[in-house]
Amino acid sequence: MNRSGHEEEGTVEPHGLQDLIRQVLQSLGEKTDREGLVGTPGRVERSLRFLTQGYRQDLSHLLNGALFTVSHEEMVLVKDIDFFSLCEHHLLPFFGKCHIAYLPNGKVVGLSKLPRVVEFFSRRLQLQERLTGEIAEAILDKVQPLGVGVVIEAQHLCMMMRGVEKQNAKTVTSAMLGVFKTDPKTRGEFLNLIRGNP
Repeated sequence: MNRSGHEEEGTVEPHGLQDLIRQVLQSLGEKTDREGLVGTPGRVERSLRFLTQGYRQDLSHLLNGALFTVSHEEMVLVKDIDFFSLCEHHLLPFFGKCHIAYLPNGKVVGLSKLPRVVEFFSRRLQLQERLTGEIAEAILDKVQPLGVGVVIEAQHLCMMMRGVEKQNAKTVTSAMLGVFKTDPKTRGEFLNLIRGNP
């Protein structure tokens, strides 16, 4: 609700969302008054709000000024960042690991902030390709390094549980910005490091 008491565009009151979930269950042929489903609309609402909390967060606040001036000029890499997200096409989860590297340009960001950037963008309805690019662009914008590399490896339940039903298929996407795009040596070092090669 806004100050005038009217519902803002794009928002749904909590009871409204639960009513919609109840309607979906009924449309699937379920009896929503049976014991196992009585509390389901509330549980699903809380789950969806948690899984999409990225819409209601502020990235600048999340990073909280954790930029530090340094003379470090070598690559900074955080790999194997676990994440979960929801596919915007089927509202089914996809999950995996995100690898992030950047080449400092006089400043570094607190290491814990990189996983927070991943959480910020993954906690919403997503496409893996867009998620990869958004993480890279955000780091480039907020940290202003010489370049950023992001690689995401993920499994999609929309491919595993339905459709082609390939349980072992993995999707890999990458975004290379700045020197990671223009310098093959920098890009190669990043890719070798995430593969575990020296």
